[in-house]
Amino acid sequence: MIKTLATAVAGAVIGLSLSLPASAAGLVTYEIMDDAITASLTGKNGDAAKGRNLAINRKKGNCLACHAMPIPEQAFHGNIGPDLKGVGSRYKAGELRLRVVDPKVVNEDTIMPAFYRAAGLNRVMKKFQGKTVLSADEVEDIVAYLTTLK
Repeated sequence: MIKTLATAVAGAVIGLSLSLPASAAGLVTYEIMDDAITASLTGKNGDAAKGRNLAINRKKGNCLACHAMPIPEQAFHGNIGPDLKGVGSRYKAGELRLRVVDPKVVNEDTIMPAFYRAAGLNRVMKKFQGKTVLSADEVEDIVAYLTTLK
């Protein structure tokens, strides 16, 4: 019952327009509409080639740790998260952006980390406290890449 209520509340929150303030870490303010951040964090489109490199970089996006991807030259694709092949056909850029920025807004039970959130996180190594995994530019680059996966 509690989980159902929490899920209903989360669903209601997603249905609203939320504006999240920039933090002391200098994060860009963004607005969540339904299940998306429709506006680019940087005001411009990202670079898909850079996004591909970030997605496979084990110290940045590290998407391969959990997801299979259409990158056959890379070994050791994960199978915890959904396969990203065709993700650009399943989701709009704004929906992908929200899932990269803070996937718990969409699914509170996900184990996927928030890549553009610096506060309210658990078990963060001291050297990473108050920092995001990706910059706003890097988020946009990954979103640009993911949208090419049709």
